[in-house]
Order: sequence, then C-alpha cells, then structure tokens
Amino acid sequence: MQQKNRVILIHGLHQTAWIMRPLAKTLQAAGFDTYQYGYRSMRDGIKTNSSRLNSWLEANYHPDQPIDLIGHSLGGLIIRDFVNEYPKWQIGRCVTLGTPHNGSISGDYIWRLAPAIVGKSYEQALDGTVAPLPEHISLGVIAGNRPHGVGQIFLQYHNRKLRKADVETPSEKLAHDGTVYVEETKLEAATDHIIMSVSHTGMLVNKEVAEQAMYFLRNGQFKRG
Repeated sequence: MQQKNRVILIHGLHQTAWIMRPLAKTLQAAGFDTYQYGYRSMRDGIKTNSSRLNSWLEANYHPDQPIDLIGHSLGGLIIRDFVNEYPKWQIGRCVTLGTPHNGSISGDYIWRLAPAIVGKSYEQALDGTVAPLPEHISLGVIAGNRPHGVGQIFLQYHNRKLRKADVETPSEKLAHDGTVYVEETKLEAATDHIIMSVSHTGMLVNKEVAEQAMYFLRNGQFKRG
C-alpha cells in the first residue's frame, strides 16, 4: 500500500490546535498521519503565521517529503499564503473548510465596529486580499449552509440591508454557515467545491465532512452521488 502524505491541519480565528483534534482522529483512524499546527490568529498577521509554518516544516521535514494541508476558516487563507510564498514544498492536495476565499463580510463588520476582535487576521486575509492560488495547487473547498454561529448576527443584518435596498439577490447567494457566506468560499482556481449542511464550527466534528476531505485527499475531487 502506498504511504499517504502527512496531513497538516490548521485551525481558524480565535481557536487553537486542539479544535482540529476530532478531525485529526478521524483521519488517523483511516490511516492518515496528521499534525495539528497551532498559531496566534489575532496577535500575528497571515504573513507571520505562514512564515512560522514554513519554519516548523524546515525543522521537521525535507522539501522532498510530500504533505497535504487542511485549513478551517482563516487556516485556509494561511494555506493560500503559504503555498504562494514557499513554493519549495511538495504539496499534494489541500482542503479548506468554511474559508472566506473572497473576503469576509462578517469580518468587515467586526473590523469596523471592534477591530481588536479580529486583530491582525483581517489585513491580507479576511479582507479578501490574500495571495492568489498557484496553478499547480489542487484545492478542494467545502462550504457549509447551516446558519448557526455568532457571526450570523452580522450576516442576518447584511441580508436585511440588501432587501431594504431593493437589491435583487438570489436566495442561494444569501446562504451561509453562521459566519461565512457560501459565495465567499468560492474560488475560481479551486479544483472542486461542495456545499454541505453544516455550520461553521460544526463542520469540524461532522463525519461526512471528514469523509469528503479524505476523499479529496485520495482522489483530487469530492464524492458525489
């Protein structure tokens, strides 16, 4: 049996590495070797955090060793920056979970009202200005459409604002996971995109999400039908 690449799991804003543990255990049970990478999501910006990921890999890996990457929310944007800034690494496949690839509207509201809540994670990341995805990177994007979470306060307000302004917006474009709009997760350069009935944080403990992530790592596409 061919050895699977090691999977580096990267958490999101206001989280720590432990939150990726349930997903890591599911991957391990399926034969994947995993590592939960932790970083300071508010104190340090995306460039610093992807640089520290590079430093950790340099201390523990050789660029010839292939790795896969899974990132939740902001963690997916760190993946975007990392694969762009450090092309020496042999990246197999990447999966992002609830990542606002096109910027975060809820992040915009928080940035304007209380910037300390998002810290340095906004600029060059949640503001939608993260580095483009290199052509050789195989990326699978998982989005949720179950609206549960603190961020839905801002997204519900934004939806009402659109309706009051008489902006014709199809209902599917208003779907979100409680923090991130489905539309915000879509990236033209991505290899595949799938929408699942999960919330922003709930996707981290959902077995179907884990199965889809593993399927993409093995096959380069999500399972349908």
